Amino acid sequence: MSPSPRIILISALAQSPEPAMAAMAEIWPEARGYNLLDESLSADYAALGAITPEIFGRFLALGRYAAAASDGTSRAEGILFTCSAFRPAIERVKADLAIPVVTPNEGAFDEALRLCAGRLGGGKVGVLLTFAGSVAPLTGEIAAMAEAIGQPCPELVPAVATGALEVLQAGDGARHDALAAAAVAALPPVDVIVIGQFSMARAAGAVRAALAAAGRHEPVLTTPHMAAAKLRRLVEAA
Repeated sequence: MSPSPRIILISALAQSPEPAMAAMAEIWPEARGYNLLDESLSADYAALGAITPEIFGRFLALGRYAAAASDGTSRAEGILFTCSAFRPAIERVKADLAIPVVTPNEGAFDEALRLCAGRLGGGKVGVLLTFAGSVAPLTGEIAAMAEAIGQPCPELVPAVATGALEVLQAGDGARHDALAAAAVAALPPVDVIVIGQFSMARAAGAVRAALAAAGRHEPVLTTPHMAAAKLRRLVEAA
C-alpha cells in the first residue's frame, strides 16, 4: 500500500459524495479520495424497477474505469460504492477486480451483526432509508453476510422517510433531517439502527436526538464512516 492510497468513490446520487468524502477525511485522512458520479443510474433504476443486464454492464464499466491508471502507475487501491440499492451489481464488480471493493452498507452491517450476536431470533436491525427500493437488496445483503459467518440472520426493520430525498434535493436539509428523525422514532425497539443511505448520514444528530427524547438508546451507525473504516482495513491488509 502506498502512503497516500488512491481511492475512488462511485455514486449514483449527487447528495452522496459529500458525506462520503467527509467520512474519508475523518477515518482515513492519508488517502486520496476521488469521486465518480452517474446520477442517471438511480433515475434509471427507479424507472425500471430492477437492475437490468445493461445496468450490470454499466457498473462493470465504472469499476474498470475507476481501477485503471491514467499514467501507468497511479492505480486505484480501493473502490467504495455509495449507492445502496445496487448491491448485486457491486458484487459483480468485486468479482471482476483484484483490488478491494466495498458496498455502501457492509461495514455498518458487519458491526450490526456483531451487536446482534447471541440475540434471540438473531436480533433486529432498524434501517433508515429514503428509497424503499433499497429494502430488498439490503435484506439480501445482510442475510448473505450472516450466513457467511454462521450467524442467525437478524430481522431487518425498515424505516422509510418518505419525501426526505426530494426535500434534500430541493435544498431543505433541515426538513430532510426532521423527516428522517420522525421515521426512526416510529420504529419499534431494535438492537441497532443503520442509517442506510450515504445521503442520509447528515441526519445522524437529529436521529440520535429523537431517540434520546423518547428514552431510547439504540446505537446509530452511519454507513459512510463504517464503509470508509472497512475499506481502510482491507486496503491496508492487501
